Amino acid sequence: MRLSILTLALTMVVSTAWAQSGNDIDAAALQQRLQAIDADAGTAGAAAYERLQARQALAALATARSSQRASALQIAQWRVETAEVAAQTEVARRGLGELERERAQLLVEASQQDAVRARQEAERLRIQAQIQAEEAARLRLAAEEELAARQQAETVLQGVASGEAAKLRAARQREAELKRREAELLKSLEP
Repeated sequence: MRLSILTLALTMVVSTAWAQSGNDIDAAALQQRLQAIDADAGTAGAAAYERLQARQALAALATARSSQRASALQIAQWRVETAEVAAQTEVARRGLGELERERAQLLVEASQQDAVRARQEAERLRIQAQIQAEEAARLRLAAEEELAARQQAETVLQGVASGEAAKLRAARQREAELKRREAELLKSLEP
């Protein structure tokens, strides 16, 4: 607040001094350059200290004696140039800061997108692993069922085979018994 009041007062002093000293082209050009910085929306709030120094230098130029006029003009030119460069630098810094914030935001968004893609890929792999596990369990169950059926068939075949073998043994024993009886009968029929 004090700076803006001081700035306004210096501007009035410089304007009054120029009006009193006549039409000084160099000082007017410097004043216009300084006013251009103030009028530009991008640089209006930038480099306040440097602009104040430029206004003070212009005020000193307006009140300078003719013997000091050349050095006061040179100092005023330097101060106005410094104010212009400082204002442009501050605007560039602001722009750079904004670009850095945008870059950081883009990096955050890219990281979030990468995280979403990674979660989706992990979910896809989890589902694929679950499907493979279910398929392996199904195949294992089918193999176990097939083994049980095979064992049951072998048991049945062994039962059938042992039953057939028992029948065969019984039939052979009966045949042997019949042959023995036949032989006994034949012996008993012989005189």
